[in-house]
Amino acid sequence: MSNASNGRGGPLATLFGAAVGRNVTVLDLHGVTDKAAFMERCAGDLELPAWFGRNWDALADCLTDIPGDEGTLVLVRRWQEYAEARPGEWQTAQEVFGQAVDTMPRRLAVLVAMGEAD
Repeated sequence: MSNASNGRGGPLATLFGAAVGRNVTVLDLHGVTDKAAFMERCAGDLELPAWFGRNWDALADCLTDIPGDEGTLVLVRRWQEYAEARPGEWQTAQEVFGQAVDTMPRRLAVLVAMGEAD
């Protein structure tokens, strides 16, 4: 789940108090307006395994099966268009991420960037 452009233990990790070596990745939802696109973006941005079934249960399974000991910080940005187009799905996505964090509080953190959509 690391994203090379975001770095490991870089500025985002420092800003949010993440442990040195923690994977930091950005889930950028720009242009996402439905569940299929959301799942595809998760698969790509979060580097989910090939077996990822592109449904809520599979996303929950992947989030709670993060490899490595260092943990992962996920920054969700530009989510507003998706939330407006599919508020029920956005609520479900938040619940799935929240439950995964509750299950693995020392290995997963999810931050939702507030502010401008772009």
